[in-house]
Amino acid sequence: MTKMGTTVDQNGANHLVDANTYDNHLPPLVRALKASAERKTVAFHFPGHKRGQAAPSPLAELIGTKPFLHDVTELPDLDRFFSPKGPLLEAKKLAAELFGAKETWFLLGALVAEFRRPSWPLVRPGILLSCRATLMFPPLQVKSAIRESKASGRKVGAVFVTSPTYNGICSNLSEISKVCHSQGIPLIVDEAHGAHFKFHPQMPKTALAQGADISIQSTHKVLCSFSQTSMLHISGEKIDTERLHKCLHALQSTSPSWLFLASLDAARHQLSTDAAAFNDAVNLANVAKILIRKIPGISVLDLSAFPGFSSMDPLRVTVGVWQLGLSGFQANEILDNDLGIIPELVSTNSVTLAFSQGTTGEHVQRLVSGLRHLSGKFSAVNCGNAVTGTARPYDDPVMSLNPREAFFASKTRMRFKDCSGEVCGEFLCPYPPGIPVLVPGEVITQKALDYLHQIKSHGGCIIGAADPLLDTIVVCKE
Repeated sequence: MTKMGTTVDQNGANHLVDANTYDNHLPPLVRALKASAERKTVAFHFPGHKRGQAAPSPLAELIGTKPFLHDVTELPDLDRFFSPKGPLLEAKKLAAELFGAKETWFLLGALVAEFRRPSWPLVRPGILLSCRATLMFPPLQVKSAIRESKASGRKVGAVFVTSPTYNGICSNLSEISKVCHSQGIPLIVDEAHGAHFKFHPQMPKTALAQGADISIQSTHKVLCSFSQTSMLHISGEKIDTERLHKCLHALQSTSPSWLFLASLDAARHQLSTDAAAFNDAVNLANVAKILIRKIPGISVLDLSAFPGFSSMDPLRVTVGVWQLGLSGFQANEILDNDLGIIPELVSTNSVTLAFSQGTTGEHVQRLVSGLRHLSGKFSAVNCGNAVTGTARPYDDPVMSLNPREAFFASKTRMRFKDCSGEVCGEFLCPYPPGIPVLVPGEVITQKALDYLHQIKSHGGCIIGAADPLLDTIVVCKE
């Protein structure tokens, strides 16, 4: 073990060298945090709790003071977030190698939303063709969208596709990337729910393996980093990396949490040292699906419901409860409040369960037992009263104004039932998952209103609305 020095030159170079030679079995950022904490320095820097000296007692009683010891931002003996030369650079290179990228960025906060901003010149000037996160994009639809955009005189700067969906359904990114690249257009993939795909043979192929130029992964969702942490992977030669770096510099915090960054490095290390990391999770998910399909009145979503889509995340299990006469919201309330089983996603007629490395056999037993309880309690009572929901609010959205124009437009409130055909002036998002049914500038359709009413009547929550009861909707004046 190398003893840490107590001096630092103008650039902090000595400390970086020491951190890189300290406890070499640890991931680079974890090693650097450990070394920094053991220096016993006097902290005249942020944050104000001074490595836990003034940790708020209610939180300290819950989690102890040790997390505060490592809750630091940029220090000379760690690295520089925007121009790393030490342990952060090493961690990023190791992540890029593991995930098959040319370059990887560690991200903090919900950055994926920024990639949907058409005004952001991410890779080059031009519009960003994007789809809602709930939709799957067939390659022919992408090709048609590119053709229509060019015919209307709009240059396409990039195509943005979400795959997998929240339910684990994957688009054919290999064909989509061929369509994009044949036109010289980069493909950006919101792969938030697919960070684990590279680590088991039963998983779908990753976005990068199918030709995507950028993949944004929420490492915290199925992998084991802290919440709000993610990675951006770059591949190929179609990305202007200098411009991308400038955009990331503008969007990321100048006070990054090195504890959160270290959790990304630790999650990468966990996978690189365990070739069988997802064996148990996949086996448990497969067993759970077999057992759940045997329960009367309960169904399990599979690929047969999605012709033309060839892959699905084996760790995402969507359970239908409509044959019990229950909405997904009602089923979730019973599972959560009465049985202590908390699904990841709730919809009008189903709940979605996320399996991971942390899922155990005991979890599966409780899940199956809980669903059997639902079946036994409601299958006879609600026989013939299946919940149905046919509203499809995302079909063919029409934009009357762009979001910026809608934001600054004069607005008024209108009764919910009278809004069809008006231009929406606010975001209306069922939560979870928080994907908007209507966005500012979009023409309100009867389908969208029917779906929102369905969500509310089944116990769901709509966020973004000025009127939480949804008796009125904010619309743009002509």
